[in-house]
This record gives sequence, structure tokens and C-alpha cells, in this order.
Amino acid sequence: MRIVMKFGGTSVASAERIKNVAERVKGSGRGHQVVVVCSAMGDVTDELLALCADASKGMEKPVEERLASVRETHLAALAAAVGDKEVRRKVQGMLNLTLSQLEKLARGSTVLGELTPRSRDAILSCGERLSNPIVMGALIEKGVDAVFLTGGEAGIMTDDRFGDATPLLEVTKFQVSEKLSPLLAEGKTPVVTGYIGATQSGDTTTLGRGGSDFTGTLIASAVDADEVWIWSDVDGLMTADPRLVPSARVLREISYEEAGEMAVFGAKALHPRTLEPVAEKGIPVRFRNTFKPDDPGTVVKRNPKLYSKSVVKGVALVKEVAVITVRGASMVGKPGSAARIFDVMGRSGINVLMISQSVSESNISLVVARSAMEKGANALELALLGDGGYRHILTEGDVSAVAVVGGAMRSTKGVAATAFGAISAKGINIKMIASGSSNQNLSLIVAEKDAKDTVRAIHSAFRLDRLNS
Repeated sequence: MRIVMKFGGTSVASAERIKNVAERVKGSGRGHQVVVVCSAMGDVTDELLALCADASKGMEKPVEERLASVRETHLAALAAAVGDKEVRRKVQGMLNLTLSQLEKLARGSTVLGELTPRSRDAILSCGERLSNPIVMGALIEKGVDAVFLTGGEAGIMTDDRFGDATPLLEVTKFQVSEKLSPLLAEGKTPVVTGYIGATQSGDTTTLGRGGSDFTGTLIASAVDADEVWIWSDVDGLMTADPRLVPSARVLREISYEEAGEMAVFGAKALHPRTLEPVAEKGIPVRFRNTFKPDDPGTVVKRNPKLYSKSVVKGVALVKEVAVITVRGASMVGKPGSAARIFDVMGRSGINVLMISQSVSESNISLVVARSAMEKGANALELALLGDGGYRHILTEGDVSAVAVVGGAMRSTKGVAATAFGAISAKGINIKMIASGSSNQNLSLIVAEKDAKDTVRAIHSAFRLDRLNS
């Protein structure tokens, strides 16, 4: 059996946890071929993001303090996680090289007082490039023949959109297979950095939020793995964020399509393309809790049988969003009006999360990240106002998005009525509604102050707290 095991930042946040990861890989890997993919330690990526912000402002002292903190964190973890002197010396050489590169990048950017996207990715990649060699060392000490590779060295090739790079799938699958399959056949255990790829010219790129999970499924598809196990600090995909709904339940089975719709769920956020590589081949993905190894977690697969009678599987809350509305009576019946709006947003680098347009065509509303609201509104004003068809650009920032998800929604009547009835009973007003053609996701915009009550009302209305009973 061939397994890809991906471990999140909390799973490798300390020396003790790294040793636990090594023990888990060794135990689960008996008789199996295993690829290990790891994130950066704990909050190290956040520390590197802060370092980038300080460097771009030329703040020398904070940069030096953060560099010292990163160095100390990893050298201390290495000393505690790897007892064998020869193995530790080998790993420390790898860490010293990466730390030296990090320091040069950070200090150079501090002197200039600016940070290019390319340099930012090089700095952010250091989190994984420091944690994974320590994991490799802990594995070697356990008797596992582990080999460390960065994502680029493993064959993950991307475009040059630094910060949110897109893997070139066919090239990546070929290169990863060519690199890792022989290692697995030799009985070796590759330890590959999550989150990182490389351009054709060899520049380091990062894959964006949740990129380590995406790395794991890319590798699984390339090496024809039997399963992917994604280990983190949550029990699996849930019917709602348990911090909002204490009665939320773990979904033991779910389809690729449903899991994709729930990609922004609770404490376990996924890269939006995480499931794409494995869905094509039907490779199951298990989401499991590192700290509860006996818990089966959630398995994502084709045609799950469990909960077949459950119309709705979960309710997601997406905070920190905003609505931008473009209005103009003369937009009615004018071909290309919407195209112009989306072109402006695209050229401004702003992702549109949700869209709603009235049948009168007199207005169109876009949901974007709240941090992008002002930039998007300004771009639309400059490009559209005074052009005849567009009269007003309106913004609303104190809103949240709530998504109702379930594969059976497409063939079941009354889902919207049940959701709207539950919301209305709480005296909550719905500002905007959208549903995809798949009918597996009904998305609503409500006032931010009403968001939690909306999630709880829908969760209760569909009796999701009784899902596993």
C-alpha cells in the first residue's frame, strides 16, 4: 500500500510532536511505502510573514529579533528531537544553510526597504525548509530510511505567480513520479516540504493558503497512492465550526464535491484545489487528528454511502467579506456590462467569492474579501463611472457569508424554504443569495452581527447535531 501522510503545523510545532510524527510514520509505514509532507513548525509562517512586513519597512531591529527567534526555535527543536550526534550534525548543516539564506534575504530587503513577491516567497518557504529536515532526522533516528526534498526538488513545477502559484499539473505529475517512485521502490521515505514549488527557471514559489495539503494530493496523484492521510489538530471535516456550534458533528464520510464546497470550513481550511488531483483518480483522503490517532476522522471519497438520506451536510461561515454593488439603469439590456466589471476586478487582482445579479440587470453585486473592498470599489469607480451605463458604486463591509452544503440538495425540494424559515424565525434579514449550478451550495449574505445566529439556526433546522446518532 502506498500512502501520502501530510502533517500540519500543529503536528510539528515542538520537538516532542516531531518525535510523535516520526513514531506515527514508522508505525503506519510498516509494510507500506510512505511519502511524508510537512508544514512549517507551529506559528513560524506567521513569524516569517511579520518578518517580511518589518523588512519591507526597513525595520532593522525587529528583523534581527525575528531572525534570532526563528534560528533559536529550530536549533532547539533539533537538539531535543534528534539524539544521534551524526544525524543531528547532518540536519544542522541543512538548517544552517537555510538560515544563512534567510538572513541574507531579510537583511537585503531591510536595507532596500522593499520586498519583491519573489523574495517574499523565498523567505516564506524557509519555514518548511527548516521543519522538514528535523522531521527527516527524527525518522532516521527511528530507523526509517528518510530523504529530504523541497517541493521543487520533488518535481512540483508552477507558474511565476508568487504568493499563490499554480502548479503545472501534467509536468508536475510526470516529474514527481520520476523523482519519488524510484525512491519508494528502494524502500526510502521521502520527506517533502509542503506549500513550496518552483518555476521553470528554478525560483521558489509558494502555493497559497492550505498549500501543504495541495502538495500532499499532488504527490498522491503523481505516485498513484492508495490513500492520503492529512493530519492536523481537528477531528475531521465537521457539520459546522465547533467554536460557533458546540453540537457540531464530525462527518465520517463525504464526497469530493461536497468537501470541495466546504473548503473554507471552520478550523480546517483547505486550499481550493486540494481535492482536484485525487478526485480524478478516486484516491481517498482521510482527515485525522494527530492527537487522537485512534479516531477515524473523515474520509473523502467517491459515492459515499453514509448520510445518504441527509440533505444538508454542513453550514460554513466565511467572515471578513464585503459586498460591492454596481448600479445603473442603462446597464439593462446592454451586452458586456458584467464582463467589464469582472475585467476590472481581474486586472486589479481581486478574487470574486460570490455574485448576484437581478433579472432587471440594473445592478450586480460582488462579494470580495473585506481587505479588497476599498481597492475594488476605487478601481470600478475609475473605470466605469461617467461611462454612461454605470451610475453608482456602493459598498457594504459589515457582512458575512454563510454557505449551506449538501450533495442531495440538488434533488430535494424545500431546502431553501427550510433555511430561510429558520433564519426568518430569528428575525434575521438576508441581504444576498447565490446558488451554483451544481445546487450543492446555497450561499447567503447576512449582517456580520447576525452571522453566528444564522449558522446556528440552519444547523438546528436540518438537525445536523444528530448526524451520527
